[in-house]
Amino acid sequence: MRKLTLLCVGRLKEPFYIDAAAEYVKRLSRYCKTEIAELPENRLPENPSAAQIEAALEKEASAIRKKLPPNAFLTALCIEGKAYSSEQFARLLSELSDRGASPAFVIGGSYGLHTSIKDAADCRLSMSPMTFPHHLARVMLLEQLYRACQIQSGGQYHK
Repeated sequence: MRKLTLLCVGRLKEPFYIDAAAEYVKRLSRYCKTEIAELPENRLPENPSAAQIEAALEKEASAIRKKLPPNAFLTALCIEGKAYSSEQFARLLSELSDRGASPAFVIGGSYGLHTSIKDAADCRLSMSPMTFPHHLARVMLLEQLYRACQIQSGGQYHK
């Protein structure tokens, strides 16, 4: 992998998430360049209507589309995506690297991703059937990307 892009709706605020994400970006720097773009999450009232949620997701989707690198292999993190083992994920990333593709991962905000982003994705990835905060999902994805690099290089970390 030459370059990884993460497009994340919402900013990390808690120091423990910031520190964990920074640690994995630092570890990944031995293998590839990692770019993280934080996009604004649209504020909604406490009990938003379906129409308010849809409008916010569409606005976030527009911001995501503007930041997508050209010709990126787009992976949308969503609960209805495919779950990969760490080894399968490492193989997927190796195949993308062999094809010269640049992976771009999109993590939505509190209400997920707009359908148009999921439909445009080359891959839908699920971290688990459980629900996680989107800030934790970012750390989990970075850890799995680092683990994949370790698997590809024959390192001991993944065992």
